[in-house]
Amino acid sequence: MKLRFLGAAQTVTGSQHLLEINGHKLMLDCGLYQGRREESRRRNQEFAFPIDELDAVLLSHAHIDHSGNLPNLVKSSYAGPIHAQKASAHLSRIMLEDSGHIQEENVRHINRRRAKRGQEPIEPVYTSEDARQTAAQFVEQHYDAPFEPIPGVQATFVEAGHILGSTAIVLDIDDGAEQKRFWFSGDIGRPDLPLIRDPVFPQDADYLLMECTYGDRPHPHPEVAYENLRREVNDTLQRGGKVIIPAFAVGRTQELVYSLHQMMDKGEVPKAPVFVDSPLAVNVTDIFREHAECFDEQARAMIASDKHRAALGFDMLTYIRSVEESKALNERDDPMIIISASGMVEVGRVLHHLEHNVDDPNSVVLIVSWMAPHTLGRRLVEQQPQIKIFGEVYERKIRVASVEGFSAHAGANLLAEYALGVKGRVKDVFLVHGEERGADGLRERLGAQGMDGVHFPAWGTVAEL
Repeated sequence: MKLRFLGAAQTVTGSQHLLEINGHKLMLDCGLYQGRREESRRRNQEFAFPIDELDAVLLSHAHIDHSGNLPNLVKSSYAGPIHAQKASAHLSRIMLEDSGHIQEENVRHINRRRAKRGQEPIEPVYTSEDARQTAAQFVEQHYDAPFEPIPGVQATFVEAGHILGSTAIVLDIDDGAEQKRFWFSGDIGRPDLPLIRDPVFPQDADYLLMECTYGDRPHPHPEVAYENLRREVNDTLQRGGKVIIPAFAVGRTQELVYSLHQMMDKGEVPKAPVFVDSPLAVNVTDIFREHAECFDEQARAMIASDKHRAALGFDMLTYIRSVEESKALNERDDPMIIISASGMVEVGRVLHHLEHNVDDPNSVVLIVSWMAPHTLGRRLVEQQPQIKIFGEVYERKIRVASVEGFSAHAGANLLAEYALGVKGRVKDVFLVHGEERGADGLRERLGAQGMDGVHFPAWGTVAEL
């Protein structure tokens, strides 16, 4: 049995891991790599193995850095099954189509500039039509229900507690000589997150492939994030400003809506209009509503007692779909809260809201997630006095504040607890989906507990299991 690391290796994005078992090939995740544009384009276009040898794909969850290159895989001739938990499959279908649309729009914009320079046009990595074709290859699975993706391998999706439908992937393998259990964590969530259930910890694993994004630092408790959000919202609304929150369409937007719903119902913040201005986030929220079976007990109890009979809907909340409605928000000067994509502040409607409010010191850009290097979101986090929006340089007068604790990733303490759950049995632990500092921090914690065999593999590394 071999494990090849073809993405999210010594970096956070582009999750892609290839298992060779009993003469068959099984891919875990197929995500988009996000970084410098030219490097991203090259990495995402090319696959480092013969696609016609791939038998099946198992998807841990719908986030684009885990699912986002599936349409390119299909476009490149993959015709096999893509196994995913049911809610995750539903989310992935709309997210991948949205990703294809964004790539088409970006390439259209780039090609206009290339034409002026006499350069040849480029093609998107994939299109929305490629994504629609990919949707037909999803095979929906339920939590805790074993299935056989390739001969000799029984796969089970268990709750990862990261976003709706997120899973760890458990592989019980019969390689002819012995039985082995391989456990892929996907992205590990946190206990007590809004809406979704807590993660299931690994059991009886011989090999553990796990994320280490925040292996060097713990997170504040979600209650701290809630209180910090309440404070920033109060402060800005009382100034008469706008609260602009760049948020990922899946998970973070719904957590914020849920928290603001609670705050306004309890009178903890002034009642002010709340707008979710992202067509994708609106569609994603519809899917959340369809899958209340994935919610935790607290969310179910709130729905049962809430006058709106909904966790993600209340009087002050408006979901915006049309461009005209979105533009109208920038004609208003009353206090409001705008939650808008994209999470990294690289594309989408949030850029228009930032552009229209960049010179307003009473307003705030509220950062509620990790921002990748070389993105506008990271430059905002760094409090850079000048920022570039749509190619224009602006003096930034709008305030920037960060609210830590909303991360849907486990912090250092929980990551260590996760790995230590299989101490004594596990032969090797492979750390992925993290930068060097995260891996070093987690390895140090595990080493202090007497756990060895912890690796931080580079891209292209092959491990014999």
